[in-house]
Amino acid sequence: MFTGAAAALLVALALAILRAIKGPTVFDRALAGNTVGSLAILLLAVVGFLTGRPEFLDIALTYGLLNLIGTLAVLKFFRHGDLAYDPEEGRER
Repeated sequence: MFTGAAAALLVALALAILRAIKGPTVFDRALAGNTVGSLAILLLAVVGFLTGRPEFLDIALTYGLLNLIGTLAVLKFFRHGDLAYDPEEGRER
């Protein structure tokens, strides 16, 4: 059952990478990049279970946090053009 789940995750990962390459807008590409990260986390957890290595879950959790921070930084950059934008001041620092 977990081998089938890993195969389904690989298919979904290939489709998400295709969307990241073909995406008509930059936000579609950012969403596809976030989806690739989420699918990679799930794939790490399944492979860790299949190989009997529970430390893969720690790697998956760490990668999940990095994926969240990276996605937020990319979207902020696309929206404001600079990561130093301060909404309190309404202008760049």
